[in-house]
Amino acid sequence: MTTTLGHVLDDPVRASLRGAHARFRLGDGAVVRYRPDVARFVGHPVRPNPEEFDALARLAVPGIPLSLRGVREPLPAGWRVVGEVPLVQYDGAALATAPDDDAEVLGPRNADEILDLVARTRPGPFERRTVELGLYLGLRDERGRLIAAAGERLHPPGWTEISAVCTDPAHRGRGLATRLVRAVGHHIRQRGDTPFLHTSAENTSARALYEGLGFELRAAIPLLLVHPPATEPSGAS
Repeated sequence: MTTTLGHVLDDPVRASLRGAHARFRLGDGAVVRYRPDVARFVGHPVRPNPEEFDALARLAVPGIPLSLRGVREPLPAGWRVVGEVPLVQYDGAALATAPDDDAEVLGPRNADEILDLVARTRPGPFERRTVELGLYLGLRDERGRLIAAAGERLHPPGWTEISAVCTDPAHRGRGLATRLVRAVGHHIRQRGDTPFLHTSAENTSARALYEGLGFELRAAIPLLLVHPPATEPSGAS
């Protein structure tokens, strides 16, 4: 695992929202987030000051926790920790890419299909407009049903994240995810960017797949799931 202090991948949310994804940005200054119908991610300093915590609270969606990247407790009074997610980040510079003629380009018209597949496979957060963040590809079965998908999410300068890699449980073991990761990676490379991705540190099957494709572990990233005082779910104590 290699890391470089101050690398753009250390803060990919803010780097994306200040560049390629500026049209999806809410907030200004040191604290920003994606529009909630696009993605749940917030960008912030690793050690937010009181004013920055206030800005985070203003950008929160009631009932949905904020995912704070690398932030440690203690938090300001009234903030509540509801979970932790251990993420790992992979550098795809060595990914062997290849186009896939059978892969269909997906778009907003396919949002319902993608959301249905995501609900069955749980690859991670996916909102109705997430598909607008970049290229999404899918594979269908003989009946025309969407059975696998993958696409692009965060887009800091020089890099593009591969995300939402999912395969219907009934069709796993056929290499569909591998094909789509290679195909999305091909398009990323064609633009001159380098692929990267995130997954749960505990998802051993996904990690084995990505490492087998040439992804190199770059960083371990703790996510702290929190509710600001004004956005805790009703009935919370």
